[in-house]
Amino acid sequence: MSNIPETGRTRRVTIRLVVLQILVLSLLATLGGRLWYLQIRNAKEYTAKATGNHIREVVEPAVRGEILDASGRVLAGNETRLVVSVSRTSLLQQKDGGKGVLSRLAEVLGMPAKDVQEKVRLCDAKTPQPCWNGSPYQPIPVTKEATTQQAMQIMERREDFPGITAQPTAVRRYTGAEGANMAQVLGYLSPVTDEEVSKTADKSGLDRYLPADQIGRAGLESVYDRDLRGTAGITKLEVDNLGRVIGTAGAVAPKTGDNLVTSIDARVQKVVEDNLAQAMSDARNTFDKVTNRNYEADSGAAVVMDVHTGRIIAMASAPTYDPNLWVGGITGKDYQSLTSKDSNFPLLNRAIQGQSAPGSTFKVISTTAAVQAGYPLDGTYPCPKSMTIGGREFKNFESESFGSITLEKALEVSCDTVFYGLANDQWLKDGGIKPKKDPADWFFKTAHEFGLGAKTGIDLPAEVTGRVPDRQWKQSFFDNNKDAWCAQAKKGGNSFSDQIAKENCVDGYQMRAGDAVNFAIGQGDTLVTPVQMARIYSALANGGTFYRPTIAKAVISPGGELVREIAPQADAKFPGDQKLLSYIDQATAGVITSGTAAWKFAGAGWPQDKIALHAKTGTAEVEGKQTTSWLTTYSKDYAIVMTISQGGTGSGGSGDAVRRIYQALYGVDDKGNVDNGKALLTAPQAELPKFNPDGTAIIKPAAFTAGTTPAVGAPVGPVTVPAGATVPAASASAPVPASATASAPLPTLLDPAQAAPAPAAAYLDQAPPTDRPASYTAADAALEPGRGPGRGRA
Repeated sequence: MSNIPETGRTRRVTIRLVVLQILVLSLLATLGGRLWYLQIRNAKEYTAKATGNHIREVVEPAVRGEILDASGRVLAGNETRLVVSVSRTSLLQQKDGGKGVLSRLAEVLGMPAKDVQEKVRLCDAKTPQPCWNGSPYQPIPVTKEATTQQAMQIMERREDFPGITAQPTAVRRYTGAEGANMAQVLGYLSPVTDEEVSKTADKSGLDRYLPADQIGRAGLESVYDRDLRGTAGITKLEVDNLGRVIGTAGAVAPKTGDNLVTSIDARVQKVVEDNLAQAMSDARNTFDKVTNRNYEADSGAAVVMDVHTGRIIAMASAPTYDPNLWVGGITGKDYQSLTSKDSNFPLLNRAIQGQSAPGSTFKVISTTAAVQAGYPLDGTYPCPKSMTIGGREFKNFESESFGSITLEKALEVSCDTVFYGLANDQWLKDGGIKPKKDPADWFFKTAHEFGLGAKTGIDLPAEVTGRVPDRQWKQSFFDNNKDAWCAQAKKGGNSFSDQIAKENCVDGYQMRAGDAVNFAIGQGDTLVTPVQMARIYSALANGGTFYRPTIAKAVISPGGELVREIAPQADAKFPGDQKLLSYIDQATAGVITSGTAAWKFAGAGWPQDKIALHAKTGTAEVEGKQTTSWLTTYSKDYAIVMTISQGGTGSGGSGDAVRRIYQALYGVDDKGNVDNGKALLTAPQAELPKFNPDGTAIIKPAAFTAGTTPAVGAPVGPVTVPAGATVPAASASAPVPASATASAPLPTLLDPAQAAPAPAAAYLDQAPPTDRPASYTAADAALEPGRGPGRGRA
């Protein structure tokens, strides 16, 4: 008898069939549910996405807004160039893929055919530059330097050049108005990166970066990029599954960016740049008795500030460069020349990034600190030729002795030992080497109240903070450097640096007497920037208000209408009373008439009775380098600060240059005669410029220009422009009168003889292009200047 059931299936087979049926039903149910989800519940969303798959965007860049000076002169504008572009869509529709068209185009443009073909190929991980990293549906620019004849050949022979266009396009141009350079203030543009485009793909308007966008990477171009950039136009093209264009799906016209009016006066800027360059040139021809060689004068900066508002009238930094090197994309060779150590880093704006010990210009802060600490304003203090403090001798400049003098006289003649004595006495009151639980630290506290050790908040990127070497900084610095100090100490060297390392290895965290007295004369580890000192001396001039430095005054529409005004902002008040302020005012006037700057002002015919000036000189000593020249000054309208690295004494290095800037501002000749008709700017310009109906500024004819009176700041000394650099021309989109165009060569650019490291820093920093270094490492390494041996000079 057989054991096989009538069905012919065993129990095991039956179970397997049931399981298989369940699986099939489950898969069918899952598939049905997914189809319901896609086709019914989310039908609209996926329909939109499917539609988007055959829509491609073509971007028409917006015309960038202009940057204007206080009178409306174009500092950064746009010029019209003939741009020849190629449509890849049209090329791909041809039998040979467009090779013939590109060959004919190369012949017309006088370019190698290979170069043209490489420019229109698409970038990917395996394709090196040059290539196109934008949308493949975007017209690809082959050249922005086409001649009118070349454009006519292309447009008249359309049948030979399908998909090729030659049309006028706005290109950025830094005009050099009145011959002013302003490279570090204006900044530059560069294309957006793929990463920036992808990160903003889901955004709209100005928040979205498009492949054709150029954005500000430095200076005002960076900070006010959103105002200047405008909104690009977008044309949506319908394409089939092969990528061929079959129609359009709408278009949005581009919107021109707004214009930026600054407080800069291009004429004053030119005078400041010229006189800074001349001062550095003069210093290089001056013998330094300390080092037995001429001063190197490797870099410098100057700032002119409106004391009533904090607005910047002029800002110069040296060495400088031609900002038009960035237009159309900078070459690798030019980029290397701007960032190498031999160039001395001209991309750095030393007015906000150059930091050094301020020397005796710091003594107005020490005077305020002493009075706040309780030392009598009307008292007298010993000014011997030297003092022994903490086992070290601290000398006065050239070992001068003035006997017992007032604080006013101490500022006038810049007596170091008066401030040594005050700082040492206060250090002892705070507990000396074993400080009290809560030491008063009046000198450090007052420096912070003057805004040192912090950014001023100026509307430029990458400002540095400087440094107030107080107790907190000392501890932090010790923690970070103890191992290095101790390693250096073990080597047993006898240099100044080795001696400092031996001391710091043991107790570098302590606030020693030497630290306190060095700080009182602006030496030791103290660091300031020129814009910080301009802000301080502006407050002394205006009655005690610390304004936030600003360059932008207003944003103006392309039609000339006010979009928004950028008002002055007061951040703090002078920490002393009005009696002390008047006392310092009187003392700094004495520096001009009978003090350390008298030989450059009163002795040179300055009319102090008509236009009162105030000043403080400073000569900061830096270990391993020549002295840094500082001159901080003010009138009732302006604060002018100039500093020259390795440039000599304060008055000797900068005195003539600063006096000539005041001469140009107020119309003063070399004999002290005042002629307002020859003055550049007797008072800061408060009102905004007027505009024509087409949006161009109405420039008032100038009674005086920088080149008409050599004694008052005309171009001083020969200047050179390196091979390949250009002197900017006037803007094409907003013409300015002949008097406002580039009328003189740019200052010396990239002087290899000025090779010395300089600092870099961060504030409102824009990401650099991905093919550029993230930072200038050689400059970063030079951020900390050598420590001074502990003696300041006037």
